Amino acid sequence: MEKISLPANLTFEKGKNENESIISIWPCFPGYGTTIGNALRRVLLSSLEGAAITSFKVKGAQHEFSALQNVKEDLVEISLNLKKVRLKLHGDEPQKIQISVKGAKIVKAGDIKTPSQVEVVNKDLVLANLTEKDAELEMEMTVKKGRGYITTESREKEETEVGQINIDAIYSPIVNVGFKLENVRVGQMTNFDKLLITLETDGTITTQEALKQSTQILMEHFNYIDSSILAGKEETKKTKKSKKEKDEK
Repeated sequence: MEKISLPANLTFEKGKNENESIISIWPCFPGYGTTIGNALRRVLLSSLEGAAITSFKVKGAQHEFSALQNVKEDLVEISLNLKKVRLKLHGDEPQKIQISVKGAKIVKAGDIKTPSQVEVVNKDLVLANLTEKDAELEMEMTVKKGRGYITTESREKEETEVGQINIDAIYSPIVNVGFKLENVRVGQMTNFDKLLITLETDGTITTQEALKQSTQILMEHFNYIDSSILAGKEETKKTKKSKKEKDEK
C-alpha cells in the first residue's frame, strides 16, 4: 500500500510589502494541500492572540456623540481610527495609554504615550486633526489582549467608568490570508499538491511566527485526541481485566 508521504519543502518569499509572505509547502500528498490550507487559514483568522484598544475616555466628552471643540473629527470617527491602531502588549494585564496634545496639528498614533509593556506599531496612523492654535485633545485608552474580533455588545457586562466609550476590539494580527494549489510531480505521479499560502500580518508578529502559532494550536488539538484515544484503550483493558478476575472468582 502506498504511504501518505509528508511534504519535504517549506519556503517563505517576500510579498507585496514587508508584512506579507508567500509560503510554499510541497509536495503534499494528493488532496492534502486543501486539507492543510483550510485548517491553517481558519486558525490564522480566528485563533491568534493580539492586542487592541477596547475603550477610551476623552476629556470634556461624556458619550460618543459629544462634540469636540476645534477637532475636525467627531468621536465616532476617532473611535473608528482607534480600532485601527496596532499594538504589541507584553504581559497579560490590561494597560492604560494616553494622548495629550495641544495646538493645530495632525494627531497620529505615534503621539500615544505608552508604558514599557505597550508598543505602537503603525505610528503614522492619523487619529484626529486639531484645527486651531488653542485646540486640545486629551484621551486615555485601555489596551487588552484577546483573540479574533470582539464586539462591544458581547462585552456589555463589563464595568464601565463615567465617560468611558467602548469600541469593537480587533485583536487578530492577521490582515489577510488565502491559499491556492499547484500540481507538482513526484516520480511518475503528477497530481501531488504544492500549497501556496499568501499571508499578511499587521506587523505585530511576523508571518513565520503566525504560521508557527497556528500550527501549534492544531497540533495541541490533535495531540489531545491521540492521547485520549490511548487513554481510552488503557481504560478498556483495565475494565476487561477486572471483569475477567471477578468471573474467575
